[in-house]
Amino acid sequence: MNDATSNSTQVIRIGDIEVAPGEHAQIDLPVADLSIHVPLTMPVHLINGTQDGPVLFVSAAIHGDEIIGVEIIRRIMQLPTLRSLNGAMIAIPIVNVPGFLNLSRYLPDRRDLNRSFPGSARGSLAARLANMFQEHILANSTHGIDLHTGAVHRENFPQIRADLEDASAESMARAFGVPLVLNSSYREGSLRATAAKEGIPVIVYEAGEALRFDDFAIRAGVRGVVGVMEHLGMLPAHNAAGRSRAPMILRSSRWVRAPLSGVVRSKKRIGLPIQSGQVLAVVSDPLGEVDTDIISPMDGVILGRTNLPLAHEGDALFHIGLTEDIDQFDGNPLVMDDEFMEFSPWS
Repeated sequence: MNDATSNSTQVIRIGDIEVAPGEHAQIDLPVADLSIHVPLTMPVHLINGTQDGPVLFVSAAIHGDEIIGVEIIRRIMQLPTLRSLNGAMIAIPIVNVPGFLNLSRYLPDRRDLNRSFPGSARGSLAARLANMFQEHILANSTHGIDLHTGAVHRENFPQIRADLEDASAESMARAFGVPLVLNSSYREGSLRATAAKEGIPVIVYEAGEALRFDDFAIRAGVRGVVGVMEHLGMLPAHNAAGRSRAPMILRSSRWVRAPLSGVVRSKKRIGLPIQSGQVLAVVSDPLGEVDTDIISPMDGVILGRTNLPLAHEGDALFHIGLTEDIDQFDGNPLVMDDEFMEFSPWS
């Protein structure tokens, strides 16, 4: 059911549960038994609308410590506007259940679930989880949004990553409404790459930091998911004028790394335009006798940075999206202002 023209005016089956048009079900997909003989399940919400439309999956916590997406999905599920849903939405707030319980990015065997797709029903736990997602979620979907954050001690400015050569993914990325869209190639074994092979356009929302809630990033995520659903015709359009601002398209990105070990004092925050030659941070020895400037080697926008003030030589410190349009910022940071962040569930 992954043709973009598919509709949900039919029964959708996930696991052993069949959901008819107009119904909402909470489904627990069996993952594995814990060593104490307690079953572990992946929670899934399925809202099946009564009218034709796409089938959109929204997933979070593929990396178990990236918890902002869990809250985004919780808030979306409370929106009264979902009563007007066309098509269907499959929401998976916690994909990597073992990692989530252990406050870990990885599974207990240290495998990265987002490098384990499409998986195997007889492989490792990571392979089995990926295979379960493939068989029960992707097989029923026409579009997808995967919610992520920065890693531990790394913070991302709200941004969308997508393959901009895919027209459907690009239009979804723009509809999400955050100021930055980064062209991102596929990584083998990722959910997004596997979905692309099935003809399912998927965009990735990146915002905030692992193991931390950030209300700004959460509200932007809720608004963005709803914006995509409106764009796909799944929900009635609201406040379209407030979402008309075009995002900054970044065609590539680079990390700026620590030139030596020491204590880092950042001079620039995320979302700030940066020009080649400007100082991003200063790294010092613990006694403060030697200061070394960390210089931006390119023009761009700061997509993310480390929040940890200690660095070893070679550590990634600043993630910069490259752009040739830096002059349009006039030195001011990107802003998601009151007009952007004013969001109503349209009760």
